[in-house]
Amino acid sequence: MSGRKDFLSQPAPENYVAGLGRGATGFTTRSDLGPAREGPSEEQMKELLAKRAQQLGAAPPTAYGAPEKKEENDDDDERFQDPENEVGLFANGAYDRDDDEADRIYQEVDEKMDRRRKIRREARERQEREDYERNNPKIQQQFADLKRSLASVSDEDWANIPEVGDLTGKNRRTKQNLRQRFYAVPDSVIAGARDSTQFDTSVQDDGAATNGSSADNADGTMTNFADIGAARDKVLRVRLDQAAQGSGTDSTAGSATNIDPKGYLTSLSKTELKAGEVEVGDIKRARTLLESVIKTNPKHAPGWIAAARLEEFAGKTVAARNVIARGCEVCPKSEDAWLENISLNDNHNAKIIAANALKINDRSTRLWIEAMRLESDSRAKKRVLRRAIDNIPQSVAIWKEAVNLEEDPADARLLLAKATEMIPLSVELWLALARLETPENAQKVLNKARMAVPTSYEVWIAAARLQEQMGNGKVNVMKRAAQSLAQESAMLKREEWITQAEKCEEEGSILTCAAVIRETLGYDLDEDDDRKEIWMEDAKASIGRGRYETARAIYAYALRVFVNKKSIWLAAADLEKNHGTKEALWQLLEKAVEACPQSEVLWMMLAKEKWQSGEMTEARRVLALAFKQNPNNEDIWLAAVKLEADNQQIEQARELLHAAREEAGTDRVWIKSVAFERQLGDDDAALDLVNQALQIYPKADKLWMLKGQIYEAANKLPQAREAYSTGTRACPKSVPLWLLASHLEEYSGAVVKARSVLDRARLAVPKNAQLWTESVRIERRASNIAQAKNLMAKALQEVPTSGLLWSESIWHLEPRTQRKPRSLEAIKKVDNDPILFVTVARIFWQERRLEKAATWFEKAILLDADLGDTWAWYYKFLVQHGTDEKREDVISKCVLNEPKHGEVWQGVAKDPRNASKPTEEILKLVVAKLE
Repeated sequence: MSGRKDFLSQPAPENYVAGLGRGATGFTTRSDLGPAREGPSEEQMKELLAKRAQQLGAAPPTAYGAPEKKEENDDDDERFQDPENEVGLFANGAYDRDDDEADRIYQEVDEKMDRRRKIRREARERQEREDYERNNPKIQQQFADLKRSLASVSDEDWANIPEVGDLTGKNRRTKQNLRQRFYAVPDSVIAGARDSTQFDTSVQDDGAATNGSSADNADGTMTNFADIGAARDKVLRVRLDQAAQGSGTDSTAGSATNIDPKGYLTSLSKTELKAGEVEVGDIKRARTLLESVIKTNPKHAPGWIAAARLEEFAGKTVAARNVIARGCEVCPKSEDAWLENISLNDNHNAKIIAANALKINDRSTRLWIEAMRLESDSRAKKRVLRRAIDNIPQSVAIWKEAVNLEEDPADARLLLAKATEMIPLSVELWLALARLETPENAQKVLNKARMAVPTSYEVWIAAARLQEQMGNGKVNVMKRAAQSLAQESAMLKREEWITQAEKCEEEGSILTCAAVIRETLGYDLDEDDDRKEIWMEDAKASIGRGRYETARAIYAYALRVFVNKKSIWLAAADLEKNHGTKEALWQLLEKAVEACPQSEVLWMMLAKEKWQSGEMTEARRVLALAFKQNPNNEDIWLAAVKLEADNQQIEQARELLHAAREEAGTDRVWIKSVAFERQLGDDDAALDLVNQALQIYPKADKLWMLKGQIYEAANKLPQAREAYSTGTRACPKSVPLWLLASHLEEYSGAVVKARSVLDRARLAVPKNAQLWTESVRIERRASNIAQAKNLMAKALQEVPTSGLLWSESIWHLEPRTQRKPRSLEAIKKVDNDPILFVTVARIFWQERRLEKAATWFEKAILLDADLGDTWAWYYKFLVQHGTDEKREDVISKCVLNEPKHGEVWQGVAKDPRNASKPTEEILKLVVAKLE
């Protein structure tokens, strides 16, 4: 049979269209909703037939001749044709060489113009494409920065990336449904589980169970008690043998009969820790990874070291030695590999390894030092170091080790002299040599060091300390040091010089510390800079670090620049008062009053220090000088009066007050005069003085308060009420005056009048926490708790940031269980109020949380040390729960701060009966009065 297929089975020729030869390109029937598929156009037909004829090697059919391809830029329209000659005007013309040349020239011109337009066109297209890509970036470009940031992701972060799970809702619901399905368990499984937990207690002579077949015994479900007993006996026998061999070492491990409980527990904890750390699976994985690292990059020494340490960690010391030995063979130039190899071996082998390492790395400082440490004999160590110096004469570490081995200072000096010759740029060696020399020779050594290393500030500081040690009263070498270092452009920053000064202070070189500050503190600071504030901050920072000599030097330098600045003198005086001597404080204050003679604060501080030291004559002399410099100054007058009154010089104090009223008759002088007469118990003279003063100063609220208190002390309530009433009309903004008037009405039993007084006071002085608190207290003392709570709610709305109001509400109007939540709410609304802090401390005190209570008391004191009630509450707390040392410390700090304010403190301190009592006694009186 022929292999050729019949006609109908043959594939259609290329570009075959059915019905094309007879013109049947499409049909339209009634069933079609629209026209049939449109066939190819005439031009397409001509091209297809021409292509087909070309493939067959025949001429194109006559029905559809091959179309002549027109040039793209051929504008053959009717404008360039002869209307009577349709073939063309030059159809019969001859095409000669000139025409060909003309066509070629035209073609070159067209191509050149096209090239010129092409550059601009391509630039325009490129710009349009860039604009489009910038406005519509691809997703790959959007995440380009994130891809670049992946380069910084470590291997550990890659390993911690979680696996992506299928979290789609459909799959999640399917998995949940699968978990909820139940399957029936065969009875054989249940029976097997039941029998697996059963044990047979009867044992045959051969150790096998009485029931069950050998197969049952083989699968492990039946227990062989004979084997268990034998194994137990074997373990006990081994432990007893170990205990017999060495009871001294095993007793701490818990294997001997005589057990140390502490050592036994320690051994158990170590064993548990080791068992928890060493896991076989982790070690195997790490070993596999490190083997891969070693094979991939065998010249990488850290890989060998890590592999050796892994084996050591796993307890395979021999394997670790073998690994690191191979590493040393592959990486013979690695110091770390050789050092690891030395550390893994015993002393004898380590010496051999160190010798081999030094043959290859004879210029390794670390290997030479390690080889020296392996030697136990001092001579052997020196011999190793001498060989090291021969190989590495420029190594400072080796020279230092060699010097440390020398027991004779003379030999050490010789070595250091040689070392400085070999390494003249090493400041450490120069300083070490200077320490071993005599002061005269040390000075020469430091001069040589300064010539060798002109940029070293350590040499200059050492020279200054040497000058101080030699007994010179003044250290002047730092001036030359600053000039020399500035010329060499090696001057340190101001903060670094302060650090060096503090280091000198720490080592006991006080004069050097002061010299460093004196010569370098003003470096690189212009007059336009805030030098005063900068130096004050530097001094405070040094005080905070406990470097008081440095701070003293900073203040001294600042006072040389700003002689007349009172704030610097006060800061320096405070430093001397807290951390200096009494004589130093006196000298400083005397210099201060000479520099600032118009500052009454400095004069009174000096007079007070003299008076507290018992030198009354000196205190009077200081006040007399102050009078000359500041005539008619009320502070100095009153200080003189207090000085005489405290010394029981009553007549002199009265004369001084009379003179003060004549020369500096301020309202404060009159008030002190009235208070002084009240303290002496002469109420008639006090009343006469207060009436005279009110004629001069009718707006002085304290005078009205004193007048009312004098009448009230004499039990003349109508006159006191009249004084308070007149005073509130004259001074409607005085809160203490309103409070005294309210107290008088409440004391006389007229609670309604007291309430009315406070209502008028709140109208005159709105949003005042003291007035609102007193209104609440009146209602509370009258047992009207509901009205007190109502007033407290209004008060907290008007003054929401008052710690006094919150404390009153928490402590007196809230149940015990609600005090802590309310205190938390108050702390959120009130920012750093000492009264509120004391309330919180009292709550912790009540809950027996003593450490937190003490912490909150100390916070309150730090916040406002002038509040006497805080000191009193803290001292009361320490009386019950503190030590004697802590109580003495609180009393000394309270006396030092001299608090003046506080509700209870002012009432006790300003009582005429307590006028001459010291601060410590006032503190104890306030503690007794606290509720």
